[in-house]
Amino acid sequence: MRGDPGRGPSDGAGDGQEPAPGAVPAVDTRLLVREEGLKGYVGEFRRKMRSGELGSLPVVLAVIIIWTVFGSLNSTFLSAQNLSDLSQQIVGTGMIAVGIVFVLLLGEIDLSVGSVSGLCAAIFAVLNVLNGMNEWLALLVAIAGGAAVGLIQGFFFAKVGVPAFVVTLAGNLAWNGLMLQVLGSSGTVNIPSESIVSRLYSTIYHSPAAAYGAAAVGVGLFLTASLLDAQRRRAARVPFRPVTEIVLRTVVIAAIAFATAYILNQYQGLPLALLIFLILLVLLDFVLRRTTYGRRVFAVGGNIEGARRAGISVPFVRMSVFSIAGTMAAIGGLFLAGQIQSASQTSGGGNLLMNVIAAAVIGGTSLFGGRGTVWSALLGALVIGSIQSGMNIMGVSNAVQFMITGSVLLAAVVVDSLSRRTQKAAGRA
Repeated sequence: MRGDPGRGPSDGAGDGQEPAPGAVPAVDTRLLVREEGLKGYVGEFRRKMRSGELGSLPVVLAVIIIWTVFGSLNSTFLSAQNLSDLSQQIVGTGMIAVGIVFVLLLGEIDLSVGSVSGLCAAIFAVLNVLNGMNEWLALLVAIAGGAAVGLIQGFFFAKVGVPAFVVTLAGNLAWNGLMLQVLGSSGTVNIPSESIVSRLYSTIYHSPAAAYGAAAVGVGLFLTASLLDAQRRRAARVPFRPVTEIVLRTVVIAAIAFATAYILNQYQGLPLALLIFLILLVLLDFVLRRTTYGRRVFAVGGNIEGARRAGISVPFVRMSVFSIAGTMAAIGGLFLAGQIQSASQTSGGGNLLMNVIAAAVIGGTSLFGGRGTVWSALLGALVIGSIQSGMNIMGVSNAVQFMITGSVLLAAVVVDSLSRRTQKAAGRA
């Protein structure tokens, strides 16, 4: 008997149909894994490890090792106060790293995000503090400035054909010079503590209900989204996660979320900066994984010629990605300005560029394009922030910190390269 019109290959199991004589039944390995239960998942995990599909495992192990080492050397590191401070301190770097993740998914690089972050912080400070513009309007102008800068650089890359490395390297110099011009002769503009930028960073919800409530909402949204996705896939007659697997994943997420809420409540409570960061990560993760635009970004990063032949507007994707990177650099720069309550000639400088690129790569986003998630920014920023926090507590000099951070970045790239080579050998790249 023939299958229903519009259905994919079927072996007839479970629908009363027999396979056509001589036909080879189509088998989905994901279904086999789930049918075998725990044994199937263990076997699938081993297969992924052998084929180089490491996912977030290396960075999770790195966080565990870093926290164990520094915690054993100094108990202050694992105190609720230090971990709470760490959750705020990584927000600015993490925001900028999210934009870098988008660029890396194309297999490109943006060397201007540090200067862009400083420029946008300077724009806000001059407009609001020195010229009295409404703080919300100044905030929007600063963020729009970051988006415009990214769009300009994306135009030269996507339309003119100048390599992204050259465009953003030139931008790094040009936007830094424009920042100095915007700041003027004083070179520094102090941002009042009551300013919106300062409040976005420093506000903390002291009620325990805030942190636990945010954890509950996050877990609830995850469970709802997982169940709706399974229902949609079931209706489309494609492999879907069974309810037992969804529940297990939800339990793991809940354990992490409520443990984090507990630690935060042991000190002061839920930082608004961390909450905004997590909300943006959820939204951008949805854009990348659940929208047509996100699939086009991965397609362009994975195989640009194949994407072009599939009818995808490669220039549009490239320009939009660099605009997103500029926007996130602006947002991250504003949080960094709120942290130190000023915009100065050193804003966006120092080791910021190195840290945001390192955060994206260490978090698991491939330098070769086509593989990564926005959550890489959070994990990578957590690794970088943990190393810096631990070494500051131990009194380690900046010189040694730079060397260790550089070594960790090199290790992450080596793991990425070896993983990619293993996947190619296994025919999965």
